[in-house]
Amino acid sequence: MPKKTIGRIDKVDFPTLDLFDIDVKIDTGAFTSSMHCHKVIEEDNLLKCLFFDKEHQNYNKKIIVFKNYTTTKVKSSNGMVQNRYMVKTSVLLFNKKYKIDLTLSTRSEMKYPILIGRKFLSKKFIVDINLKNLSYKQKEINQKTQN
Repeated sequence: MPKKTIGRIDKVDFPTLDLFDIDVKIDTGAFTSSMHCHKVIEEDNLLKCLFFDKEHQNYNKKIIVFKNYTTTKVKSSNGMVQNRYMVKTSVLLFNKKYKIDLTLSTRSEMKYPILIGRKFLSKKFIVDINLKNLSYKQKEINQKTQN
């Protein structure tokens, strides 16, 4: 199957999380994909995540509960190793649904609430850093032609 070209940033949907048009940064320097989560509470075998980011209205004040989650060690760019929660969900890119693993981290100081890393990109996408919002533009075209 041919690889799809993706730009350095995009807007994607996470339909099972009820999150739409979320800004993502394609990060070939990161192995795992990561999602900003303001607060994480583990209780009664559930992981409750509060998403709060005044810069991203689609993300603001949303609580999502995960039944299935794990922990994993993630090495940051500065060499520090952190234990992070990891959840499985799906992402909609170029009108196709993909499974994705996301580690949960505090990214409140970052411009993009979600990083898409190499583990997800591998064998599916080629990154062209000169392009942006390719999936989102395709979504807009499809919505216009359906109306």
